[in-house]
Amino acid sequence: MPMKFIATSDSCTTDEPQVVEQPTYIPIAEYDYDLPPERIAQTPIEPRDHARMLVLHRDSGQIEHKHVYDIIDYLNPGDLLVLNDTRVIPARLLGRKETGGRAEVFLLRELEDGRWEALVKGKSLTPGKKVIIEREGAPTVTAIIEEELDGPRRIVRFDRDIDHLLDELGEIPLPPYIHRPLEDPERYQTIYGRHEGAVAAPTAGLHFTPELLIALREKGVQFAYVTLHVGLGTFQPVKEENALAHKMHSEWMELTPATARLINDTRLAGGRIVAVGTTSVRVLETAAKIALGLKPSDPAPPNLVCGWKTVAAWTGETDLYIYPGHHFRAVDAMLTNFHLPKSTLLLLVAAFAGKDLIFKAYEEAIREGYRFFSFGDAMLIL
Repeated sequence: MPMKFIATSDSCTTDEPQVVEQPTYIPIAEYDYDLPPERIAQTPIEPRDHARMLVLHRDSGQIEHKHVYDIIDYLNPGDLLVLNDTRVIPARLLGRKETGGRAEVFLLRELEDGRWEALVKGKSLTPGKKVIIEREGAPTVTAIIEEELDGPRRIVRFDRDIDHLLDELGEIPLPPYIHRPLEDPERYQTIYGRHEGAVAAPTAGLHFTPELLIALREKGVQFAYVTLHVGLGTFQPVKEENALAHKMHSEWMELTPATARLINDTRLAGGRIVAVGTTSVRVLETAAKIALGLKPSDPAPPNLVCGWKTVAAWTGETDLYIYPGHHFRAVDAMLTNFHLPKSTLLLLVAAFAGKDLIFKAYEEAIREGYRFFSFGDAMLIL
């Protein structure tokens, strides 16, 4: 059932100081688990929607074992499925230093004036040094290191516009735990992705086929598309003992006015907002903060909720960090994959369903032979 909301004011914003009880310590060691290596999926299931789907009922704790194509049985006419329409760019550029040694430029995000934030592999690649990007059949491009950031991160400038050359120059990056080459790069893209900018796929969306989307629409389920360009921080484990000390990565997102209106109308009509993937969850919960006149990372009291405007349109960066204690304002259910130990994504689903229930589901998934991570199986949390 959709959440019940109470409007705080006509404007759904507040200038009054609010006391927010926030957790002060979340031991990340409690979000670790043992996963047999053979449970890490190396290749995707075909057809896409034939992946297994563990259905987790938050109200009763019941667990069911289904397939993704069974999701149609759990969605109702008037529900709204929210999908992230980002596309993964060929972000991995292999090249050489001027001295001849191997080098790599891994694009993270485009800035302005032909500059990019990137991870650079290769010794002594300091400001002023160059990386020559060469690939058979493509023009040669030079990346000049402009600024040194933390670790391997650099600001680089290319000697020509590379936006239209990336398909020729680059490779689609796969997560580090996938060791088999992908025969069809489109298999690491959702079928509805259209806005290029991610360096990792919104993997819960990889399970959808045209046939499944058509069947859902015929049942009366509505669709809304948001954009969040998934960054490399998705794969970064939480290294601090206290998870709250982790610095959340920032990602670019967009939720348009038309989409905001559709989400708000769905809620007012009694429909559920069903997020496909944790990236869609971050967009929706960010937009719910914006509706309250807050910034994405601002704490908000649980009772500060808007009854007639669940979300507001927003385009920009979000650094929203969702961990246990978060009050969900815009998400009623979610489809997600199984996540890495000690990850922010595991913290997010634990915040939504409760830590004990999530670990109960993960233990059963391992016992039942589910496939984990990007090319793995799915979990529907109701």
